[in-house]
Amino acid sequence: MFSVKEKNIRIKVGLISFLFFFSNQALSQVPEFDRLEQLFYQKHYKIVYRKANRLLNNPEFDYSKMPLYYRSISALELASNPIWLKRNKAEFEQAIMDLIEIKKTEQGSRIFEAHINELSALKTDLDSWLSDIKRQGNESNYSIYKESISKIFSGLQIKDVNDSKSEPVTNVSSLALASRFEMVKFAQKQLGVPYVTAGESPSGFDCSGFTCYIMESTGRKIPRRAKDQYDASTKLKPNQAKMGDMVFFSNGGDISHVGMLINEPGQSKKMIHASSSKGISIVDIESSEYWNKRVVGFGTFLNN
Repeated sequence: MFSVKEKNIRIKVGLISFLFFFSNQALSQVPEFDRLEQLFYQKHYKIVYRKANRLLNNPEFDYSKMPLYYRSISALELASNPIWLKRNKAEFEQAIMDLIEIKKTEQGSRIFEAHINELSALKTDLDSWLSDIKRQGNESNYSIYKESISKIFSGLQIKDVNDSKSEPVTNVSSLALASRFEMVKFAQKQLGVPYVTAGESPSGFDCSGFTCYIMESTGRKIPRRAKDQYDASTKLKPNQAKMGDMVFFSNGGDISHVGMLINEPGQSKKMIHASSSKGISIVDIESSEYWNKRVVGFGTFLNN
């Protein structure tokens, strides 16, 4: 027979083991969670949102915050679609609050740490979306959303989704590209200029403000918003796009980002753009997992 003291020790050990088991299970390989991660990576945000909701309604998964995490981050990605946001504003605001609360828990902090790349990409998408909101003159929503969204990412070791190893273009192989090369050199003079929401001058740029500024230096006036630039541009096939042409991106909804190519034909596609984390910088699109999977297409405003 065990003494009362020994029984209490065994109960405590058993309780610790029980909690340790479920704590590990929350982050272990669960097929349903792996599927959510895969679908989110593929930008199927509506599917992720629906599947995560179903898991939340299944008591079998009550031990984990993973379904709530994926429902929340998919809702934030979907918010860039104005139609979805109009119909689901309450869900969007709830997603922000849920993520803030998840981060406060021990399990949640481990989920955030394990998915820091995912969260870094999400932050870049949200920064671009907030920039659009401010540029459209909706200062009230911009201020409210920016303040609440910043609480999600405060204290996190957010990674830069840009390739910091990319170097400026230093030569040109064809005289036909001379005018484009001069434009690229002018753009590279802005390297290091900070990102400023709705910025369009050398004191600070957002993505489409930067491309507008560069094109205006050649005497060309183009639309201000990234989506409008895409619509107005002459579309190009990937193998046709070269330095001076535009590359457009989406996070699953409308066009959300634009950059200008600086590579010569046949080279790996590189762009100079206004990064929300680094300001005006250069990134190799083809070697960047984040940017490569978000490319929507290429367009140009140039004639040669």
